[in-house]
Amino acid sequence: MQLAEFNVGFLRYPIDDPRVRRFVMALDSVNEVAERMPGFVWRLKGDNGNATEVPVYADSKAIPNLSVWADVESLETFVWKTVHKTFYDRRELWFEVLEKQNFVMWQVEDGHQPTLAEAKARLDHLNQYGDSDQAFGWSYVPQAKLWLEARCA
Repeated sequence: MQLAEFNVGFLRYPIDDPRVRRFVMALDSVNEVAERMPGFVWRLKGDNGNATEVPVYADSKAIPNLSVWADVESLETFVWKTVHKTFYDRRELWFEVLEKQNFVMWQVEDGHQPTLAEAKARLDHLNQYGDSDQAFGWSYVPQAKLWLEARCA
């Protein structure tokens, strides 16, 4: 089994607004780091090489991230031990603070590339029922520890 992850952020401003330019300009390099990481398997991409143009909700400021990793340790290393963390730490500059979860993980069969519909259903499940084998966050995975250091509750 492999690990799928989905998160969706809602930009504070339109994607072509100068106030989100630094985030947008860094997407390709952060994605390249992800793709070079041990344990990286697959990620959702649009024609532009990232997922910013892939519609996930009616709101055009919604930016999806959907990927598959060999295991939680590989994903955790990318999220908390690479340049990704620099942008994560500054996320409130570019993204709305949401009242519900916007990040979910779940197990997938090797080689499975989840769809956005599947990912949204997993996120909805997490928000409705909490952590379970169907959909979970970092706290559900005992071997995940780096998120605690990042104060990501």
